Amino acid sequence: MASSSKKRTTMAKLNRESALRDKRIRKAARKEARRLEGPDETTPPAEPREPPTDIGDPDPSGVGR
Repeated sequence: MASSSKKRTTMAKLNRESALRDKRIRKAARKEARRLEGPDETTPPAEPREPPTDIGDPDPSGVGR
């Protein structure tokens, strides 16, 4: 049969859980701030690259085979 006494959470566990909640809230706030800030202006936008037109044998001598 189950015990009728109630299990109690220790203060240490309550403190750890509280610290974890606070950490997650701070992390979400940083993430939201970065999202609202927008793209980084210091890096130029990437230019689209075209695939090479000649995809032949890179070693035409055949030595590397």
